[in-house]
Amino acid sequence: MKPFFFILIMTLFISCSTQQVDLIIHNAKIYTVDANFSVTEAIAVKDGKIVATGSDKEILQKYSATQTIDAEQKFVYPGFIDAHAHFYGLGKMMQVVDLKNTGSWDQIVEILQKAASEMPDGWLLGRGWDQHDWEIKDFPTKEKLDELFPNRPVYLTRIDGHAAIVNQTALTIAGFDEKSEINGGEFVKKNGKLTGVLIDNAKDKMYSLIPESSEKQTIKILHDAQQSCFENGLTSVIDAGLDYEMVELIEKLHQNGELKIRLNIMLSDHQKNLDYLLKRGKIKTDRLTVNGFKFYGDGALGSRGACLLEDYSDQKGHKGFLLSDISHFEEMAKIMYQNNFQMFTHAIGDSTNRALLKVYADVLKGKNDRRWRIEHAQVVNPHDFDYFGKFGIIPSVQPTHATSDMYWAGERLGNDRLKSAYAYQDLLQQNGWLPLGTDFPIEEVSPILTFYAAVARKDSKGYPEGGFQPENALTREQALKGITIWAAKGSFEETKKGSLEPGKVADFILLDQDLMQAGEPEILNTQVLATYVAGEKVYQK
Repeated sequence: MKPFFFILIMTLFISCSTQQVDLIIHNAKIYTVDANFSVTEAIAVKDGKIVATGSDKEILQKYSATQTIDAEQKFVYPGFIDAHAHFYGLGKMMQVVDLKNTGSWDQIVEILQKAASEMPDGWLLGRGWDQHDWEIKDFPTKEKLDELFPNRPVYLTRIDGHAAIVNQTALTIAGFDEKSEINGGEFVKKNGKLTGVLIDNAKDKMYSLIPESSEKQTIKILHDAQQSCFENGLTSVIDAGLDYEMVELIEKLHQNGELKIRLNIMLSDHQKNLDYLLKRGKIKTDRLTVNGFKFYGDGALGSRGACLLEDYSDQKGHKGFLLSDISHFEEMAKIMYQNNFQMFTHAIGDSTNRALLKVYADVLKGKNDRRWRIEHAQVVNPHDFDYFGKFGIIPSVQPTHATSDMYWAGERLGNDRLKSAYAYQDLLQQNGWLPLGTDFPIEEVSPILTFYAAVARKDSKGYPEGGFQPENALTREQALKGITIWAAKGSFEETKKGSLEPGKVADFILLDQDLMQAGEPEILNTQVLATYVAGEKVYQK
């Protein structure tokens, strides 16, 4: 037989004896995060879903692919899932002045002067300041803003999103003065005069006066957020609070292929959003899920808006406050239950956690699979932990909050309360699983930093040496599950994604280091080499 015909026959034989798929990745170390936490070498993908995983020999003998990639012994993980973040907020922040990691109020003023010359029109917006990063750790006051920007409104959001400082022009536009009051918020004063600092609902009322972005600008915001997520290995994000109009725009962008990231969106606590979802019903497409509502129990610890059972240790006579009357949460819980919606509630302080856990318990009655969530569950009284386990309430936490707040949280809470704050291992034991998030853009868009903070209980500088309250550190396996399968489970999507198993969507990432084996300091140097959604490469370093 002539060589040409022999080769042709062998090629036909091989192609007939193997199954055709779209993509094979082999020569890798693949963490499937399945029930056995299996580690394997190769993966086959067809039509956006995983067909099989196994050894190189098994996959390469059984399948042939349009594209075959040699991973060169790099590390494959399920696409990371952020269980609590602000996707639109991230893109929005990328359009405003970045005030993170500033060393003083004077430095912020300098940054604003430069930014104002480059963006001369409209409101001057910034985000990210944190007085705890400054030598003088008091809230700033508005005098310099009034002097430099006498005719232009300025609105600068604190890092936690629960406070802002504005100038007199903005206060005048809003009609705020020394007599202004608001439930669930505060107009911070000094010597009887407004300082320009607004807390929670006061801040929100001011923000509502800022002109909205055009649709073209909004689409750019969403694209920028998606790119940042893909660069950091995120293939899915649970957005903690948007209005239905944004949901409809995202749905349209998914349909025309402009957005590829998977989003699970909590609708914000507004009547218009409730009316919308009651009429339309739950939304479930390939890349978009909407099945619940986000409520705000209180504010943040950093701005002393978190509601505590006893006074703040560093401000006697002040306990913080709930952002709505408890009757509102009781009413909403009944509506959520009757319509089988998920209920997600932001709760920071021990008073808020106790109050909302009781609201949940009164409606849920006992063990259930509603997966109602307490977002943050930051300060929990030791007597209240068992509510989570008894009533199937899911704590959703963000490990970098602990390592960001640890420098000053003790001042706010005192040593006794601090012991049951950021208690992730204690919370995990209640139900046996724990979804993890970043809460970006409050924290960095980095699930790898989430993983590191969870297992090391240290910040990105490696501080403190022994870890912050290390008894509440998670194991590496727990942390990885928290940003993959448990994050998916937190939104009823664990049968679709979160692990690399046949039948699930082919969302995965390629890393240059093994998170499960790397030395602790090396974890922070891990690079995302590529990100795939439904088998499509959406990012490559």
